[in-house]
Amino acid sequence: MDQKDTEMNEKGVSSSTSGVVVQVREKKGALRAAIPYMPFPVAVICLFLNTFVPGLGTFISAFTVLCGARTDLPDRPMCCVFWLNIAAAFIQIITAIVMVGWIMSIFWGMDMVILASYREQAAPQQL
Repeated sequence: MDQKDTEMNEKGVSSSTSGVVVQVREKKGALRAAIPYMPFPVAVICLFLNTFVPGLGTFISAFTVLCGARTDLPDRPMCCVFWLNIAAAFIQIITAIVMVGWIMSIFWGMDMVILASYREQAAPQQL
């Protein structure tokens, strides 16, 4: 056997060091899972809007759900996911007074861009 693939431990039992694939799945809450997978330019615009007017980008992203944007809540009706996004925008606007909503809004916009980049990477594989 190749020395790179197998090592002997002190008991004389060979153990493979070729690697183990571990899959990690993030558990998302309902509001986080309702963020739509938008086209990359739209996600960047929403991030920009969320940076300067907390909740505005999230509010606009809610309407992309009505236009058919996919979310991580496929079992929920489109209307329910739309209202979850509106609720997230409302929470960001209300809590922006104490800076929490502004920070949440920026992170929400960053999540939109990250999800959009996943969407862009996955698109060629689906063809």
